[in-house]
Amino acid sequence: MAQTPDIPPDPVQRPSALSAMRYPIFRRVWFASASSNFGGMIQSVGASWLMISIAESADMVALVQASVALPVMLFSLVAGAMADNFDRRRMMLGAQVFMLLVSVALALCTWAGLITPWLLLLFTFLIGCGAAFNAPAWQASVGDMVPRAELPGAVAFNSMGFNIARSVGPAVGGAIVAAAGAAAAFAVNAVSYVALVVVLARWQPEPKPRLLPREALGSAMAAGVRYVMMSPVIRTVLGRAFVFGLGASAVMALMPLVARDLIVGGPLTYGLLLGAFGLGAIGGAMGSTHLRGALSNEGLVRWACLAFAVAAAGAAMSPWLPLTMVALLLGGASWVLALSTFNVTVQLSTPRWVVARALSLYQMAAFGGMALGSWLWGFIAEKGDVRIALAGAALVMVACALLGVWRPLARLTELNLDPLSRWKEPATAVPVQPRTGPVVITIEYLIDEQDVPEFLHAMAERRRIRRRDGARNWRVLRDLADPQVWIERYATPTWLEYVRHNSRLTHDDATIPAQLRALHRGADGPRVRRMIERQPSDLHTVPVSGPQALTEPVTDPRGS
Repeated sequence: MAQTPDIPPDPVQRPSALSAMRYPIFRRVWFASASSNFGGMIQSVGASWLMISIAESADMVALVQASVALPVMLFSLVAGAMADNFDRRRMMLGAQVFMLLVSVALALCTWAGLITPWLLLLFTFLIGCGAAFNAPAWQASVGDMVPRAELPGAVAFNSMGFNIARSVGPAVGGAIVAAAGAAAAFAVNAVSYVALVVVLARWQPEPKPRLLPREALGSAMAAGVRYVMMSPVIRTVLGRAFVFGLGASAVMALMPLVARDLIVGGPLTYGLLLGAFGLGAIGGAMGSTHLRGALSNEGLVRWACLAFAVAAAGAAMSPWLPLTMVALLLGGASWVLALSTFNVTVQLSTPRWVVARALSLYQMAAFGGMALGSWLWGFIAEKGDVRIALAGAALVMVACALLGVWRPLARLTELNLDPLSRWKEPATAVPVQPRTGPVVITIEYLIDEQDVPEFLHAMAERRRIRRRDGARNWRVLRDLADPQVWIERYATPTWLEYVRHNSRLTHDDATIPAQLRALHRGADGPRVRRMIERQPSDLHTVPVSGPQALTEPVTDPRGS
């Protein structure tokens, strides 16, 4: 994995939540992001309280949170594919400038008295779109700013930065709304983007050499989905994150109603509740390193789900501000511990070529749950009662904890997901171009009868890796005339995709081809045939000067 830290890490010092701040580029972007997050929380208070004043129904209030979360579900995969194929700094810069302009327009419309409930939702949706395109590029860039060992602490510190803004911003936002109105809160948010725009404009990271052409957007999105769907560890994270977001969204979406109806307060009370949630999240982030040392990933998420259930139930039953704030302190800590654990698990289970897409799919799952939950709990609060909605959310969080019995998060070992970089593009007798294809590959093994069970077990993992990295129509065949002969067969749409497929092998993946080579009983290595598929109607276009099938012994570690 590429690393661009400005200060070499001390090999003796154990990484912590704070040690990532030793790297200047991470530190500068973090402080600028904290400023942007601070403004975003002020804007959130202004939007939620403005909606209460211009709309009567509870579900419209809850839709403010849904309108911010929905773009993440809709556009994250596109953003992740772009972040893996284009300059991430430019993506972040463009997203920040877009959100600045939308925030200025929102402030002006509110100031002029033109705002309506649906226009407010449109503006918050557009701000959410900017956040959706910014987030995968920013989160994937963290792995380039700090070493791999520092990544859990850096992710937790990012969460802490957001929740520092959450702890202070809402109280300040409530005071601004109470004193000067929602338009002033929106104007403050617009100004808050300036620091991050300046930092990103001045940051000039060292360009990374690109060995292969960029993937087309559609192909890149499909590759990201395929990789995640063929990765059991990441699939489990996505499922748990969706359920967690579904339940946890109730507290944030209904907090204005908790402040107004259950505690009978105003915008300042709402700001204090958000501040309590943020302070809890800071405590959770600061204690995350210690807790990860004491608990497994699954244990940490399970306890966080149960604690959040207690927080939601406490907020539903409490009529007093101090008691509700205590419940929200617990909820904030649980929130950051669970979401940062999901994030770190995805990052440490994904190679760099696809990490932004994996993170975007994780965000789609988490924010999709939040968007659905925000609407669901708002609907229940509108038809029934806020207390019923919060109690239902608490039950969902208990279910999320119990889900870990069936689908626990994996224990992360120290995987080496750097590219193996030993495979070399083979020479061919038939001229090929990047778009030449379809390409069919067969690999012939000689396997003794007593080794067949071990061979098939290794082939099962081989199939998962092949399909995950882009192979199509994977098959394993046995020769009826010679039972010792086994053939692995797969295809790629073009020669470029064949090269790309083999370039994705990681050090951690290399154990499977090594195991297969050890089981092979031939004098040479397994024999590879690389062939171009042709239809009879195309034969008049095939050169007659060279063979159509290319056969040679395998010399690379993948045997492909």
